[in-house]
Amino acid sequence: MKERLLGKTLSGLQEVASRLGLPAFAAKQIAQWLYGKRVKDIDQMTNLSKAARAALAEEYEVGRLEPAAVYTSKDGTRKYLFPTSLPEKYIETVMIPQYEDGSEGGLARATACVSSQIGCKMNCSFCMTGRGGFHGQLSAGEIVSQLLSIDEADNLTNAVFMGMGEPLDNWPQVSAALEIITADWGLGWSPKRVTLSTIGVLPRLKLFLDESRCHLAVSLHDPFPEERASLMPVQKTWDIRQVVDLIRQYDFTGQRRVSFEYTMFAGVNDSRRHADALARLLRGLECRVNLIRFHAIPDAPLRTSGPEAIAAFQARLQKAGITTTLRASRGEDIMAACGLLAGKGLKKND
Repeated sequence: MKERLLGKTLSGLQEVASRLGLPAFAAKQIAQWLYGKRVKDIDQMTNLSKAARAALAEEYEVGRLEPAAVYTSKDGTRKYLFPTSLPEKYIETVMIPQYEDGSEGGLARATACVSSQIGCKMNCSFCMTGRGGFHGQLSAGEIVSQLLSIDEADNLTNAVFMGMGEPLDNWPQVSAALEIITADWGLGWSPKRVTLSTIGVLPRLKLFLDESRCHLAVSLHDPFPEERASLMPVQKTWDIRQVVDLIRQYDFTGQRRVSFEYTMFAGVNDSRRHADALARLLRGLECRVNLIRFHAIPDAPLRTSGPEAIAAFQARLQKAGITTTLRASRGEDIMAACGLLAGKGLKKND
C-alpha cells in the first residue's frame, strides 16, 4: 500500500524529497499542491518534472478521503460519513452553517466540526461516541482530509475539534494537523479560526497551550469533582481544578479565547449551588461558559434541563460576572448535535 502525502508537515515532505533525490524546494511545491491547490492526484503537480512525479507516485499517493454518505438536517446542518482504515468503521464530520439574518438568505459562517479518533476512550456517560468504544487514532491526513473533502471546503470560515474522539489523546497527529491548517505553506488559516475541545488531558493540554495559538474549549459539565467523576471518568485522573489552574497560567486577555462547555442535565448539575460553584471555580479568568442543551441518548437516565432552569442558571452566572451563552442545538434530526456522533455506518439518506 502506498503512503499518503496528505497529512505530512513541511519537514515530513522535506524528508520525502530528500529520500527520493528531489531538489530541496520540491517539498514546498508539493505542500502547495496538497494544501494550497488541493489536488487529488500526483499527476496534477505539474511544476514537478515528469521523472519527479513518477518517482513520487511509485511510493506515495495524495491520500484524500471522500465521504461515503452525506445527511442534511432541516436546519441546514450537514453530516458527512467518512471511511477509515478499519473495515466498517466510520467517522463523522459536521458542517454547521450560520446565516447572516438567521435564515438561508446569506451564509455568514460555515464551521466544520472534525473528528480526531475512531471512537473515544473517555466513556463520558452522556456521549454516544464513548459508548461505542475506542477503535483507533486518525492520522493527520485523515483529519485534514475532512476539511478538504466536504462540499463546503472552499467556504469554511472555522474548524472545531469537537467531533468524535478526544483530540489531546491523539496529540501527535492533531498537532501535525493544526500545523498544516495554520502554517503559511499549509492551509494558511489564522489560529483564531480553529478551536480545540478537550475534557482536560493535563500533560498534553500544556503542550497544546505552549505550541499552538488556537482557541481552547474545555468540557467541564459539573464544578464538583465527585459529581463530575460520575459523568466523566477522566475526572479521577485529571481533576478539573488542576485543569483550570493550568489555564490560569496563560494569557487569554487578547485574541486567544478559552471557553468552558457545560451540558445541562435536569436535577443533576443545573441548580443554584452548581452555578455558584462554577462561578467560584472560574472567578477572575477571562473566559466564556457555553451552556448546551443535553441531547438524549438511548438507555441514559439523564434528561435535559428545562428552559426556565437554563435561563436561571445563565442569569446567575452572568450576575457573577461570567460571560455565558446558550449554544443553539443544530442537526439533532440527523444525529449530528453535541454528543450524538457515533460513526455507526451507512444509513439511507433521505
